[in-house]
Amino acid sequence: MSTIPDIRPGQSVELLKELHILTRDGKLNQDSRRKLKQVYHLYNFIEPLLQELRVDHSDITLVDHGAGKSYLGFILYDLFFKTLDGDANNAHIYGIETRDELVKKSQELARRLNFPGMSFLNLSVADSITSDQLPPTVDMVTALHACNTATDDAIRFALEKEARFIVLVPCCQAEVASVLKKNKGQAIGKSALTEIWRHPLHTREFGSQVTNVLRCLQLEAHGYQVTVTELVGWEHSMKNELIIASYKDLPRRRPGERLQEVLHTLGLEEMAQRFFAPA
Repeated sequence: MSTIPDIRPGQSVELLKELHILTRDGKLNQDSRRKLKQVYHLYNFIEPLLQELRVDHSDITLVDHGAGKSYLGFILYDLFFKTLDGDANNAHIYGIETRDELVKKSQELARRLNFPGMSFLNLSVADSITSDQLPPTVDMVTALHACNTATDDAIRFALEKEARFIVLVPCCQAEVASVLKKNKGQAIGKSALTEIWRHPLHTREFGSQVTNVLRCLQLEAHGYQVTVTELVGWEHSMKNELIIASYKDLPRRRPGERLQEVLHTLGLEEMAQRFFAPA
């Protein structure tokens, strides 16, 4: 058991060194402490969902989109997946990442740490939806700072794979803002609401906010219960919104209608395909 302050009991010190969260002599600098705090805080949200899945079966499948260096995947495996009882060899974390060098490094690290239930695939989030390298259904989908439309692709992936839980920390939502900007000339003067995004800075910030509102409505329109909260304090990260969706087979019609109404009100009808909802 580790005696280093800030590190959870049972956490692999070797893993934290390999992820460069700990220095080679086992120390934490300020930046590493901040990074570790963020990952642990996200783990606090995810671990109860994994425990809920564990009640049903131990062969849990989780797909982490835009995995990067796979901090989240490795921490989840180290703290939870390797502790599973029974036929835990069937439990699996898939890390999806487009940068081949990061995929190879993660594959090597998983081998070195003897984490057999981890796979890393060099795929875009969009390509992963149809890839036969992934199972037809999964239990949980995570996307931590998947940039711009990659978050929407992760949502589409989760819906296609009938994920029970979806955990998102969106990043760099520029697409809605670009459509608002493009249509601004036609919209200005039609409604006082257009003042909300008349200035370029407001267009960007409002576009980011609206993107996440549309994502939440989309998930609700597919029967999910959605919770939105902060990941960590704003002093640590401005990319801080955490969206957690749990499939409850809730009524879909009203959120689907609200989604279409928001798109129409803001002149975003051309984006209906991205934020699709059941007919």
